[in-house]
Amino acid sequence: MTGKRVLLIVGGGIAAYKCLELVRRLSERGVGVRVVMTKAAQEFVKPLSFASLSGEKVQTELFELTDEVEMGHIELSRSADLLVVAPATADLMAKLANGLANDLASTLLLATDTTVLMAPAMNVRMWEHPATQRNLEALKGDGVLFVGPNEGGMACGEYGPGRMAEPMEIVAAVERQFAAGPLTGLTALVTSGPTHEPIDPVRYIANRSSGRQGVAIAEALASAGAAVTFVTGPAEHATPLGCKVVPVETAAQMRAAAGAALPADIAVFAAAVADWRVTSADGRKIKKDKSGAPPALELTENPDILAEISALPPGKRPRLVIGFAAETNDVLKNARAKRLRKGCDWLIANDVSETGGAMGGTQNQATLITADAEENWPRETKTSLAARLAERIAAWASENETAEC
Repeated sequence: MTGKRVLLIVGGGIAAYKCLELVRRLSERGVGVRVVMTKAAQEFVKPLSFASLSGEKVQTELFELTDEVEMGHIELSRSADLLVVAPATADLMAKLANGLANDLASTLLLATDTTVLMAPAMNVRMWEHPATQRNLEALKGDGVLFVGPNEGGMACGEYGPGRMAEPMEIVAAVERQFAAGPLTGLTALVTSGPTHEPIDPVRYIANRSSGRQGVAIAEALASAGAAVTFVTGPAEHATPLGCKVVPVETAAQMRAAAGAALPADIAVFAAAVADWRVTSADGRKIKKDKSGAPPALELTENPDILAEISALPPGKRPRLVIGFAAETNDVLKNARAKRLRKGCDWLIANDVSETGGAMGGTQNQATLITADAEENWPRETKTSLAARLAERIAAWASENETAEC
């Protein structure tokens, strides 16, 4: 990490004292650290302590005339390789999630074009409050990264999630960001989860997809250095860290979001998109009539997102398009035919029958089908399968880079 630069924004919480250790550990690794403190942070730690450890002036005020002559706060926000917010209080999270900028710290966060890593720290009730959780999801969707919070005893005497990650945990997260992974410089699109096709305001057509496999793939690609856009239907699993998250509901919305995410180098279509939708969803809840006969539902085929993107011309089409085949019988036969029919480069076939248990479960067993070969992968966790796929994609990227050279 030698030569890298971190802008550390210290929020107002008792955990602010831990950031002295964080500055020291980063400095030991050759990282240049500049510190910004909120007014509340200065109630816990004095700026002189951070200045002594970092060797840099600590910034505390938005309008300091000697710096603002050259728009110092803008330069400060963009001169670092990474912005770290620790402790990231509920207030700082709320300000960034809602675009507020009324002090130096919040202005820097809003003005930066650099990756932001937050280490939340707050009372357990504040962390679990719906408003904080909404802000958390919004920030993840904007690509903000998180480390922690941990669970444990707090200064207020309560116990639960809300403790700031330890300094060495934050250092490890910073190291991961500065590590050049095998997919660094590449962009990826990952679709995930089910789609919900409305029948009326209270009913919809869906499937049992949890979104767990798509999340694992997105996180594996992001960990390998790719810039990932994650388009997800209404899944029960939490969204991935380190990705731009685009939530959708219907197949039509997923199609539009996937198209908006292009161009991309890699596209992985792990979503279980509903094949059919109701031609005209009712605007009111459908009631039983006196006859007791079920309502007649006219169905229309949904767009084939995988086939459409696979058929794009060079320059618009991702260089590597990967589809999934969720099958219950004749798995390999059906998957081979699907790869040819859809026009994708690779296809991952998995058994989603009750005995296979892939859909909605934590494990998966898959076969990777390419134009040249088939690879039978062992039954493993979805996280492990995602890591295996990321390694395979990294090998493809290396081979193509060598070929282009």
